Amino acid sequence: QVQLVESGGGLVQPGGSLRLSCRGSGFTMAHYALAWFRQAPGKEREGVSGINSSGGKTSYADSVKGRFTISKDDAKNTVYLQMNSLKPEDTALYYCAAEVLGRGELDAGDYDYWGQGTQVTVSS
Repeated sequence: QVQLVESGGGLVQPGGSLRLSCRGSGFTMAHYALAWFRQAPGKEREGVSGINSSGGKTSYADSVKGRFTISKDDAKNTVYLQMNSLKPEDTALYYCAAEVLGRGELDAGDYDYWGQGTQVTVSS
């Protein structure tokens, strides 16, 4: 069955960097759009970044533009989120999601499969 497993979260100081990974199994990532979403305690889930199935189009939330970069390696069936210049407000549980032949936009309702999440905490 389709599975998505995130890794790479942790505790980092403000201004620091982390790279999240999400490895897929049970499907071919080249045929899917992938995205990262996050949810902080007491807040609604929000889209962070997405990439379409071909990898040619990416999208970012305004709050992370210029700081985060999404990429995918179809050979490894893995999508990444490089997060730089992290801020305390980036603290959240980060999820990856997959949508068959999708456009990589940031509407959670578009996505078919979800991982369990990895915690990112930005604090001094």
